[in-house]
Amino acid sequence: MKRRVKLTFPQHLIKEPIIFTMAKKYDVMPNIRRARVTDTVGEMVLELEGTEENIENGIKSIRDQGVEVELIEGDIIE
Repeated sequence: MKRRVKLTFPQHLIKEPIIFTMAKKYDVMPNIRRARVTDTVGEMVLELEGTEENIENGIKSIRDQGVEVELIEGDIIE
């Protein structure tokens, strides 16, 4: 399954390997579709590929760390 999400990183998390950690821990393959990173904020649109359960667990993990996650509806491809 594939799901597209928009992530907004707070300043203190910009330099942390959050996407890499989520990908390894939950066996999710991220594909960066768009990104904008400044000194104060990071925004990224990702396409996540994996099982539905792994994607959901990965998204929850990212949210729990303080990253804002917005699901891009209508763009889910199976």
